[in-house]
Order: sequence, then structure tokens, then C-alpha cells
Amino acid sequence: MSKSNNSRERRQLIEQMQRSQARADRRRTITVVLVSLIVGLAIIAYPAIRLVQDSRAKDAPAAELGVGSQEASCDPVVEDKTEGNLDHKPDGTPLIFAVSPPSSGPHYQTPAPFERKFYTAEDRPTMGNLVHNLEHGYTILWYRESVASDKAKIDTVEQIAKTYSSADLSGKFVAAPYKSGDGGPAWPAGKDFALSHWGGGEPAAQKGYRQFCGDISGAAVKEFTDLYPSTNSPEPNAG
Repeated sequence: MSKSNNSRERRQLIEQMQRSQARADRRRTITVVLVSLIVGLAIIAYPAIRLVQDSRAKDAPAAELGVGSQEASCDPVVEDKTEGNLDHKPDGTPLIFAVSPPSSGPHYQTPAPFERKFYTAEDRPTMGNLVHNLEHGYTILWYRESVASDKAKIDTVEQIAKTYSSADLSGKFVAAPYKSGDGGPAWPAGKDFALSHWGGGEPAAQKGYRQFCGDISGAAVKEFTDLYPSTNSPEPNAG
């Protein structure tokens, strides 16, 4: 084979390799652009989706969310003796509560934010803050940390919480996890959700109210909050 033929074949091979490399580069560029577009759209769309979900949650009656009250396997409401009315402790003071979850007790100076309706284990205020909310008339829906990985149930908990408007004092409701480090007596077996409320009146006549449920039920939550409204509390007019 002549030297010119060898040279031509090498050129053809190099040109073929260059074309293949160019095609690969174009494919990579297109892939990067498409992935960037998808990620960008997701970043833009996520807040909009959350806004729509929150709006739907607020428009949906709580009683239509989760299982029915009968299917939730809720225990009868427990009435507790109360303590801690106006007993404000400095932030960070160790607090011990007689019942679990608490339905009254000493608490920190500042309640959890009124506008927040749902908390995870990562952003939940301290128990001392949340008990102050109870004194102001809140009902708290507690869920065990062990069910936090069940996205469907936790999404339902969040939706229920957001049906309670923060626009006025009647919407005093918050949902939060009960952490393993919170202490207190053990919950009844098979009960992953609990409601607690601090009833009002003179300190000697006040009562705490708790109810444990095996599953999440907006109907059961609504029945509880209807029975123990925010107006029935030591400080019903406090934000």
C-alpha cells in the first residue's frame, strides 16, 4: 500500500473519530441542558405545588381527611389534673410533665409561632414553648416519631393542621411530633397519634384533656376540637 493511501486512511480515521466525538459532545450538551431545564422547572414548580396543596387543605373540611373516626381506634378522652398556670420558666429550664403528651404544665416565656400549623422533628419548638400554646387555647395533634417515615399519614396530618386558619383566634391548632427524648409515661400500645388541650376556668377547676388514636382521622380531630375549643382555656384571648 502506498504512503499516500496510508495517509488518506489516517485522515479518514481521524475525521471519523472527530465526528464521533462531536456527536458525543452534542449529546452531552443536550443532556445537560435538558437536565438543567427539568431541575429548574422543578425548583419553580415546587412552591406553586405546595401553595396549591395548602390552599386545597384549607378549603377541605378536616372531617374528610384521613380515616373515619370509627376506623381511627381512638380511646375515650382522658381528663387530667392541671398544673403550671402562668408558671413561666426561663428558656432552657428542665421541665417535667406529669402526663404524656402534656395537657398542662410549667412552660417557657414564649409560645410557638401562631402562624405555624405543622412541625417535623427537625423544626419543632421545644416542649416548653408548645405547652405555652396549650395555655393559650391551642389543641395539639401529636404524632409519634415512628410514623414520621409514613409519608401518606404525615401528609394527612399536615393537611388537617392547615385546615385550621391562623387568621383568627379560633384557629389555634398545631401538629407536632412527640420525640423519643420528650420523656413522660409511655403511650398506650398501638396508639401513634394523640390530641391534647388545656381546659380553662379558675386554676382549681381547670382540666387537661387527652385522646389517643391508632390512626390519623380528621373527623376525630374535628370532634375533639369542637368539644374543647380554644375559648375553653386559661388564656383564650392570647395570641
